[in-house]
Amino acid sequence: MTEVRVAPAQADCRLVADAAEAEEHHRIRRAVFVAEQGIFDGTDVDAHDARPDVLQVVAWIDGRAAGVVRLFPLAAGDPDGEWQGDRLAVLPGFRTARVGGPLVRFAVATAAARGGRRMVAHVQRDNRRFFERLGWTARADEIYAGRPHVVMDIALR
Repeated sequence: MTEVRVAPAQADCRLVADAAEAEEHHRIRRAVFVAEQGIFDGTDVDAHDARPDVLQVVAWIDGRAAGVVRLFPLAAGDPDGEWQGDRLAVLPGFRTARVGGPLVRFAVATAAARGGRRMVAHVQRDNRRFFERLGWTARADEIYAGRPHVVMDIALR
């Protein structure tokens, strides 16, 4: 199959609204974290996916799902505290379309709009500079999901 490359375009980031969009969200996560990167074996779905307060986001470009992110309050049922953003994934053919930035900004704005005060993320080491350019601060190195990551955070208010 030929890989589609997309020039930079406006990403339409929005919360998953139905089962079909949820499947797109999970399809992209599987494609990136299981098939491409081999971080997870078979599936990246975890207990957070079953929580009612977890928000899934899909970035759309020209009607095609291009990337995703997941966010949730760290303390279930406490949207006014700390939030976590994770499972940020962009399909290879859309990476040149600059989808990651809009996804991260949408997640931050969404958590802030729900009363969050701080967002944290476990960022793959290679993506540290990307997050720093978006205003995030590195706090510590760690091993997360068996790979080197950086704990990063950003104030929401």
